[in-house]
Order: sequence, then structure tokens, then C-alpha cells
Amino acid sequence: MKLHNYFRSSASFRVRIALNIKGLAYDYVPVHIARGEHHQPPFSAIAPEQLVPLLEEDESSGGERISQSMAIIEYLDEVNPEPPLLPHDPVGRARVRALSQIIACEIHPINNLRVLKYLVKELKLDEAAKNTWYRHWVREGLEAFERQLAEQPAGIYCYGNTLTMADCCLVPQIFNAQRFDCDLSGLPRTMAAYEAAMQTDTVQRAQPARCPDAES
Repeated sequence: MKLHNYFRSSASFRVRIALNIKGLAYDYVPVHIARGEHHQPPFSAIAPEQLVPLLEEDESSGGERISQSMAIIEYLDEVNPEPPLLPHDPVGRARVRALSQIIACEIHPINNLRVLKYLVKELKLDEAAKNTWYRHWVREGLEAFERQLAEQPAGIYCYGNTLTMADCCLVPQIFNAQRFDCDLSGLPRTMAAYEAAMQTDTVQRAQPARCPDAES
């Protein structure tokens, strides 16, 4: 199994955490999206969306290629059900998906690299304005995340006392928010879940700094 990814990609980071939770070995294939490698062969020839991450099964498993981090994570959970990334009960699964989608569908799409590049190159925003854009949407999304957490019983992580898909999404988002100096005050449940996840070897081994293509 191969994971085509970029060390700074938060979507790739999510999948690395999920693979580690599952204890699945994979070959790390770097794709430097900041240099445009996702638009060039050999990656562009196997990735119709030209986006990372891309999970590529080996030929013995059918050679399937799965794109989109959330689809990859749920695929991994279906083909390798233990330990689960989603609760067993329908309500629990819905709650974890909702938390995950606050990040994957509400925050990340308008703050990813290609959007930030468009703001600068096409709309001529300066660095300060770009960062203001980023911080605004992160803060708004994380406040919603905090309100969701407040409606459920307290646990060590985002949902209960085991890592779930929601933690796979939260950790990279907070990691990037810290890089952009976002305001993370007043988010006690969110930050407690993040800090707890960061204490695990599972998450530490997925860190960008531990990736083969890591840059300072």
C-alpha cells in the first residue's frame, strides 16, 4: 500500500494518523504540492483530481486508488474494522462525522494551499490580509467545533476515550492553526482533545516533522 502525500498537507496528515491507528504499514510517496508536482507526471497520470492524499493499494489487493482524505479514512475503517475510527452506534457515528466535517468541509476547503495562493496571486491580497482570512475561518469553525463538543459527555479525545476520525481531523487543523498564529483561546474541550491526542505515539509518528520529505 502506498500513500502519495505531502508533509504539510493537513488532509495527508489525517490519513497518516488513521493508518497509524489501524497499525497499517505503507510506503510513503512524497508529492511536493508547493512546487506543483501534483500537476505533473508521474502523479498526475494516476490522480484525476491531482490532489493529495491518494491511497494506492498494491496489485494483490486489486490496485485500487482512493482519493479524498475522508473517503480514504472511511475506506480504511471498512476494510480494517479494528480498532474502529467510528463508534458502533448510529448516533455516535453521526456525531463523529459531524465533528470531522466541521473541519474537513467547513474550515479546510477555504483555507487550503490553492485557495491561499489564489488570494495572493489573483486577488492581490498581501500576506497580512491572507493571514487574516485564514485566521477568521479557522476561529469561526473551531468555535462551532467547541459548541458541538459541549453537547456531548466529556471524554479524553473528541468523542469518548479512544481516537476516532474526528481526532484525525482535529490534530492537523490545530497544528496548522498554530503555524498561522490563530487565536485558540476559549476552546477548552477542543484543545484538551488535541493535547491528549498529541501525547499518543500514534499521532506523534504521523507528525510532519517525522515525514521523509519534511522541510524546516
